[in-house]
Amino acid sequence: MKFISWNIDSLNAMLTSTSERSELSRKVLNTIIEYEPEVIAFQETKLPANGPSKKHLEILRNKFSDYEIVWNSSKEPARKGYAGTMFLYMKHLTPSVTFPKIGAPSTMDCEGRIITLEFEHFYLTQVYTPNAGENLDRLEERQIWDMKYADYLAELDKRKPVVAAGDFNVAHREIDLAHPERNRRSAGFTDEERQGFTNLLARGFTDTFRYVHGDVTGAYTWWNQRVKTSKINNSGWRIDYWLVSNRIAEKVVKSDIIDSGPRQDHTPILLEIDL
Repeated sequence: MKFISWNIDSLNAMLTSTSERSELSRKVLNTIIEYEPEVIAFQETKLPANGPSKKHLEILRNKFSDYEIVWNSSKEPARKGYAGTMFLYMKHLTPSVTFPKIGAPSTMDCEGRIITLEFEHFYLTQVYTPNAGENLDRLEERQIWDMKYADYLAELDKRKPVVAAGDFNVAHREIDLAHPERNRRSAGFTDEERQGFTNLLARGFTDTFRYVHGDVTGAYTWWNQRVKTSKINNSGWRIDYWLVSNRIAEKVVKSDIIDSGPRQDHTPILLEIDL
């Protein structure tokens, strides 16, 4: 099976805006379509509480006519038009869909951060992990999230193997970002967040990119769009992952980063696995 995950940074902008960046986003979307994945996971949809508009759905159904669409949006008391996730899965698939709450602190459980698809022999779940914030003002809450999310995946794993995708908002190792020395206390590379990801893997999960590619360097999934030269200089971070239960790691065929051309911010990631 072939799966793709991508933090899109606003579904509305990608589908309807006329900006140069949105044009680049649509080119990336067309690249994803060419792969013909069975499932596509989108993070940071930034949709209102009631989900995509009629126009959004019309565009999506035109582009993805063979797919069902499910979403999880941020709802009160959380911020409006914030975070959010979406799955598109081929119509011949018939998963059960849930929108889990994990007992996370503050409004995190209301921010539309997780969707899980349950298939006969495995779970496919995606996450948009909360950012610790520019001044690390949400770091303590983020640490609680990491523990609760690890508990959630481990519970799924007790029932059947798990495939987990998303923007985990952490560069796990020094080789997962271009400049570790200058980012020791930056959100996404604090010791606390890195340890949280280590703890998650220790619960029985494999980082498929490292499983396939070993300690390759210079492989990133995010480049700061506020810095015009970040992608040209490959000054990036690998913060988007496909994880699998350890017992199915040997079934991974590919775990790759898809080229998004000149578009900065996140790039899509691909998983091919023999399930």
